[in-house]
Amino acid sequence: MEFQDNKPVVLITGCSKGGIGHALALEFASRRCHVVATSRSKKTMKDLENDSRFFLHELDVVADESVKNCVENVIEKFGRIDILVNNAGVQCVGPLAELPLSAVEETFNTNVYGALRMIQAVVPHMAARKKGKIVNTGSISVAIPTPWASVYAATKSTIHAFTDTLRLELRHFGIHVTLVVPGAIKSNIANSAVAYYSKMPEWKLYKPFEDIIKERAYLSQTPKSTPADVFARDTVAVLLKDNPPAWFTTGQFSTMMAIMYHMPNWFKDFVARRVMKG
Repeated sequence: MEFQDNKPVVLITGCSKGGIGHALALEFASRRCHVVATSRSKKTMKDLENDSRFFLHELDVVADESVKNCVENVIEKFGRIDILVNNAGVQCVGPLAELPLSAVEETFNTNVYGALRMIQAVVPHMAARKKGKIVNTGSISVAIPTPWASVYAATKSTIHAFTDTLRLELRHFGIHVTLVVPGAIKSNIANSAVAYYSKMPEWKLYKPFEDIIKERAYLSQTPKSTPADVFARDTVAVLLKDNPPAWFTTGQFSTMMAIMYHMPNWFKDFVARRVMKG
């Protein structure tokens, strides 16, 4: 039965503590929203479990049945989903010529197909109501892909591309689609990337670059990186507008990277080599 209040029902993927999804969940809740916070395990959201503003749900975006169950349970509880935020994502650091294809597939399955699974599960409901918002999380890494992070940048490039298409395809159904492009935001993504990196096979051709490759995971994590709560505050303020923009970016390096996107390749290559010490 649909809740008889006007509070937006927001479903967010990837809400483990320490990530930007967690920060977004807290910010949406502070703005009087019903927040469905999800992650693969509720243990990673333990700090939210006794807060009545949140409905916690385990969700694995790479599993069709998990996605189906989550969406059905949310609609059964709240009667609707007003905003879907596709935030779940994983890093994949390593030289493209030696990365195991299984690692590449896993990254695409989470970052791209995971978002698409959620979209295909939610759109019929939103279309029936002629109302809804879908938010996809991109990355400034698309503007200037750097060595050792090509797979992650490729997944985010795909997100950018299909968000542009969705915006046009879903307009007829009253569904707004927004691409959020975070800059360098303080989060736990680097630690997760390093933990995953430790499972990689020993590099052969790129053995001399091993330390540099590992350091790539921390490129977005500097003392000047934008705090996750600041990113969430600015982002949620935009997303709750009646007509949110098609594209929104904020955070450290976001303006610079937007400019870099239009620079010639030789210049972008020069900057990437300097940044990566390659």
